[in-house]
Amino acid sequence: MPKPKEIALGTLVGTATTGLLTWRTIFPYIGYDIMTLRKLYQIQSQVGEKILSGKFLVDVFEEHVARNPKKALIIHENKKYSYEQVNDMANRVANLALTWNLDQNATVATMIYNEAAFVWTLLGLLKVGLSNAFINYHLSGKPLLHSLKTSNAKIIIIGQGDELLESVMEIIDDFQDIPTYVMGKGQTSLPRGLLSFDDALLRMLPVNVCKSTRSHVTLKSPMCFIYTSGTTGLPKPAIINHAKSIRTSVTYSMFDFNTTDIVYIVTPLYHSAASLLCLCNTLNTGATMVLRKKFSASQFFEDCRLHDVTVIQYIGELFRYILALPETPLDPFHKIRVAYGNGLRQDIWIEFQKRFNIPWIVEFFGATEATGGLFNLTNKIGACGRLSPFMRWAGTDNIRHTHIIRYDPIKETPIRNKAGRCINIKPGEQGLLITPIPPTYTGFYQGDSSLNEKKLLRNVFEEGDRYFNFGDLLYMDKDYFIYFRDRVGDTFRWKGENVSTREVCDVISSLNFVQDVNVYGVRIPGTEGRAGMAAISMKDNKDVTPHMLQLLYQRSQKDLPYYARPIFVRFQKSFIVTETMKHRKLELVEEGFDINKVKDPLYYMDNASKTYSPLTPTTWKSVLHSRL
Repeated sequence: MPKPKEIALGTLVGTATTGLLTWRTIFPYIGYDIMTLRKLYQIQSQVGEKILSGKFLVDVFEEHVARNPKKALIIHENKKYSYEQVNDMANRVANLALTWNLDQNATVATMIYNEAAFVWTLLGLLKVGLSNAFINYHLSGKPLLHSLKTSNAKIIIIGQGDELLESVMEIIDDFQDIPTYVMGKGQTSLPRGLLSFDDALLRMLPVNVCKSTRSHVTLKSPMCFIYTSGTTGLPKPAIINHAKSIRTSVTYSMFDFNTTDIVYIVTPLYHSAASLLCLCNTLNTGATMVLRKKFSASQFFEDCRLHDVTVIQYIGELFRYILALPETPLDPFHKIRVAYGNGLRQDIWIEFQKRFNIPWIVEFFGATEATGGLFNLTNKIGACGRLSPFMRWAGTDNIRHTHIIRYDPIKETPIRNKAGRCINIKPGEQGLLITPIPPTYTGFYQGDSSLNEKKLLRNVFEEGDRYFNFGDLLYMDKDYFIYFRDRVGDTFRWKGENVSTREVCDVISSLNFVQDVNVYGVRIPGTEGRAGMAAISMKDNKDVTPHMLQLLYQRSQKDLPYYARPIFVRFQKSFIVTETMKHRKLELVEEGFDINKVKDPLYYMDNASKTYSPLTPTTWKSVLHSRL
């Protein structure tokens, strides 16, 4: 039965044009609000229908297979894989998984490049009620070992690629008891102790498994684990349960995503943007996706034209690289109708949309483990959402309970009133984004309840309430449009990845000449996000030597993923700390790597010389113009 506010919204939407014009005179953005709310209610309705139907994403996929088996689901390296072909391979995976005799809801870890095998392996595991831990294929050494161990995986599957196999072989002694399969190689060509996934699949029949094998699955059961750096430590597996996969699988309906659409995916499928958004929406809708193993600026629009792509998914940094290419007469010619993503800077937004004739850019704000998010459906340049008084009054439950609260960046805590309650920001202010916790909440991370507690904000507006803390500061302008401003805490974003300062600190601190480390992100003109910078104090105030700089470089290269390696280093005699003995970063972030402000010795990551080299007026300019 419709709620009173839904009825009120429907009445308002159905009013005469003259009435709307009157409203627009008083509230110039009322049209935007109505359009956004209609889409949000549409999404809420679809989620409700799917939950009531009892169907999970894999069930919907099988319906598309039966309805349109020959339709292309995946296009990869100019080869098309139909829904039927993907289902056949998924069935082989499912039948193989049954031979493992795993417990219900057990986890299988996979480390696979962007290719069709990622998709059919996931679907095969879902067919028998298993969950899938998506391992970042850029990892090696300690971060990789940590990710595999925290997944609690009973089986490990490695995708094809010598680089992936080499990374696994470095740490294989630490998980010899876990059966490990490798794609792309026969059994005779594998080292002892590893199993050929290809050979195993050839022994399986491509027949559907009985749905009773997944009858134990509920909305709260984990579908997959997607790793996020969170705010501290090494990568952590965020729990993506089936309820969340259903919610995310209908979000593209906000721009009328349908079976005729073709979405282009160049970001890794182990990321939520590619998997939860692109893949899940494609499977839910019965559309087609073009997979590329690795982003290529020069091939981006060539691929889009070749495959008649209609939807592109982005992170802000991608468009900057594309804009750096020389203009061509073909730039505005393609079939793209919408670009969907996050982190798009205002100046890039304007230039990209104009040069490439993109009719609609939908910017969103969210997080892998989050319980909500914001969307900008209005083409308002730079905004990631909107929270007007009308939207709060007439909106869905989730939007009504999404808040941006005042935050003290010095004390690193929300500002509360005399009653101990948080305070919503007003237009012209910035604050901390928080969203409500749904009934299907099962925790944000696997394995450590203390990590889950850190993402919760309690007693926000009344005793006993709970909200998800994004750990991000957002700004609201006078017209109630929302803009991302900065991350708080111990995480910053670089190269489209969240970098945990704790992880970087732990690696650098392992060097025997290091006394203490403070890691933070600094802005570099012309780039998105923040580049890593480490302030280091030396044991016994020793002087820095060339050998130490080489060791620092080598350790960073070996034990940190490429996006987490510090671009800049400064050596300090002492650190500023808070009353609770936490490192103060505010002053360091403000000084950045400005040689006119920083009086300490400054160095930059010199890949050509394989060391950290002094940052001087001459090298400072070359670093700015390099492709970091």
